[in-house]
Amino acid sequence: MTNSLRLALLCALLGLPSAARAQAALRLEGTCEKLVIGSQDMSSTCSNVLMNSVSRNRTSFDFSTSDGRTLSFSGNGAQQKATEETDPLQPINAVVLGKDGPPTLAIGACRFSTPAPGRTAITCEANAADGQAFAATFVTVARNAAGAPAAPPAW
Repeated sequence: MTNSLRLALLCALLGLPSAARAQAALRLEGTCEKLVIGSQDMSSTCSNVLMNSVSRNRTSFDFSTSDGRTLSFSGNGAQQKATEETDPLQPINAVVLGKDGPPTLAIGACRFSTPAPGRTAITCEANAADGQAFAATFVTVARNAAGAPAAPPAW
């Protein structure tokens, strides 16, 4: 690997968000349906809380287990794409195991629907260079805010 490529990767990884310095953080409650780290299926211990944080240009989806372990999927928020009108796609280029663990370069994406009343799912998948796979699915129920107008009827 060339020195300039190493420097570019280091700069990208130093910009990873952490909950302590996040510019915006969203706490979602719902059901964690899947959490896989490598060959370990941790779905049965996955917490029913998902954190989504944004810091500078980085976005992360942070999954946790009942025993305190965490897995964060992180990517450059500016690269987010809309696959359909309601389904944004967030490219992922790093995962972080543990609250203060070092980032691991990984290629993947998180898909989620634009919040609207009803079922909203966030699904993340990524693979590290060493072949380790990471996957998680979280489902929440989005509701209209108190006092907000009801959605218009579908035609």
